[in-house]
Amino acid sequence: MSITRTKIPEVIQLEPKVFADDRGFFFEAYNQQKFTQETGIAANFVQDNHSFSKQNVLRGLHYQIQQPQGKLVRAIAGTIFDVAVDIRKSSPTFGKWVGYELSAENKRLLWIPIGFAHGFLVLSETAEVLYKTTDYYAPQGDRTIVWNDPDLAIDWPLNAPPILSAKDQAGKSLRTADIFD
Repeated sequence: MSITRTKIPEVIQLEPKVFADDRGFFFEAYNQQKFTQETGIAANFVQDNHSFSKQNVLRGLHYQIQQPQGKLVRAIAGTIFDVAVDIRKSSPTFGKWVGYELSAENKRLLWIPIGFAHGFLVLSETAEVLYKTTDYYAPQGDRTIVWNDPDLAIDWPLNAPPILSAKDQAGKSLRTADIFD
C-alpha cells in the first residue's frame, strides 16, 4: 500500500498494491494492521456504507457533529471527485479543502478524519461508492455545509448543473454551520 499525505496532512490518499494478470486482478482494499502501521491511525470501523449515484449527482458536504465519523472512501464502479473540508476551528487548515479523483480503475482510497466535511461529485455515467466509518450514523448530529459555499470555493469539475438532494440544497454556509472546535 502506498500512502500519500495531502496538502492537509491528516487527509491521506492510499493506493493499494494491485496484482493483475490476464484473469483479472486482486488487491487488499483494507487491512487494519497495515493501515495502522502505514498511517499511524488506529481506526475502528463500525459501519460500511454503499451508495449508487448517477452522473452529476453531488452528495455533501456531510458530517456529524455528534458521533463524528472518520471515513475511508473508495469508488468500486465509475469515477468520483471526492472532497474533504477541514471544519476544525482551531486547525491551521480550517476552511481548506482537498479533492481527488477516486475510481474503480485507479482503486485509490481516501482517509477523511473526524473534523472534516465530506462530499463527492459523480463524473462517470454512474458510480458506486463504499466507505467505512468509525462511528454509527446519528441523525440528530447530521449536518450539511452547502456544496458551493463561496468561502470554501471548491473547484468542482462540473460539466452540468449538479443534481442535489433537498438536504444538500438546504446546507448551511461554513460561517453559520455547527463546526468542531
